[in-house]
Amino acid sequence: MAKTYLDTVKYIVKAKIFVDGVVEKPDVVGAIFGQTEGLLGEELDLRELQKSGRIGRIEVELNKKGNKIEGEIVIPSSLDKAETAIIAAALETVDRVGPCEAEIEVQSIEDTRAKKREYIVNRAKELLRKLVEEKLPESKELADLVRAEVRQAELVEYGPEKLPAGPEVETSEEIIVVEGRADVLNLLRHGFKNVVSLKGAKIPQSIVELSKKKTTILFVDGDRGGDMIAKQMADIAEIDFIARAPDGKEVEELTKKEIIKSLRNKLPTHQYLTMRGLLKEGEKEERRQRQPRPETRPARRQENKEIESKLLEIFSGVKNTMGAVLLDEALNKISEVSVADMIKEMQTKKGVFAVVFDGIVTQRLVDIASKNKIKYLVGLKASRIKPSDVRVIVSH
Repeated sequence: MAKTYLDTVKYIVKAKIFVDGVVEKPDVVGAIFGQTEGLLGEELDLRELQKSGRIGRIEVELNKKGNKIEGEIVIPSSLDKAETAIIAAALETVDRVGPCEAEIEVQSIEDTRAKKREYIVNRAKELLRKLVEEKLPESKELADLVRAEVRQAELVEYGPEKLPAGPEVETSEEIIVVEGRADVLNLLRHGFKNVVSLKGAKIPQSIVELSKKKTTILFVDGDRGGDMIAKQMADIAEIDFIARAPDGKEVEELTKKEIIKSLRNKLPTHQYLTMRGLLKEGEKEERRQRQPRPETRPARRQENKEIESKLLEIFSGVKNTMGAVLLDEALNKISEVSVADMIKEMQTKKGVFAVVFDGIVTQRLVDIASKNKIKYLVGLKASRIKPSDVRVIVSH
């Protein structure tokens, strides 16, 4: 097969094709593009997806059997699981190639990352065998080693700054902010998945925005550098608590017991800065007043939870309808339209607070919502999107 031209291939769609007549590869590719055009809307149009690099080159292999053709179609995809499945299902709607009747049957959708995970597991076994040859470890040590390898593989990138992070930063209501990538890896090894790194000396905007939405714990090294980062972060972001590694130790080298103890001993930001002598006399009262009251942010989060719960209830009414509902701030219905007409409504209706629709939330929809000051987008699933002032909610 030829090069797919995708930076990251997540899935491979494999299908069989049967044609009652003799055709060529370009005929098959043309039929796929032609007969799916406009079928799935602009967001999932095959030509546009290929131009943007989210669908790779469609590969076709054909075998002539008498006056008929049998073959295989392979499509690489960097879309998410749901979107890839939709593209695969769309293939089966192609019923002609040129003048000939045809049938396409999807055989499988392969997760390429599963092969990578399989490689990691096999490589881990190989490494463990070498360790056993040198020194036979206890069964518990073997299990701990494998768990550590798996947790390291859970490292992800967050935000446009591509910050090293754990897989639960987006979904957890509480996050732990650490200084560097090695700190993230250490916390992942010990089961803390809601962790994200500052990555460098400059405070990333993604961290600032996260701190406004979530309970935020800053976890710093037990040295003067850690205190300086604590002061800098407190001036820029909404840090609720600060935890500190034991004196002279760095977060990346702590044991699980030390991590748990440090996090249990966390202090409210103002109290920490005062105790460590990081506030000048004139800053103490100003900092105390700026510190959010304990009841304020939890109440705000509870209110957001109620809104999200109501929006999900509304979503259950539009699911499987290919429809969309536009709501005002009181969650009263402004209009109800088809998904195909939704973008026009988002751009023309005034006072839209939330859009609930039977479809996939894409970056384009987020950009349109942000431009039109729409606060919520609620859909079936979300593609990879950048941090934004628009709150994205999915049904699962």
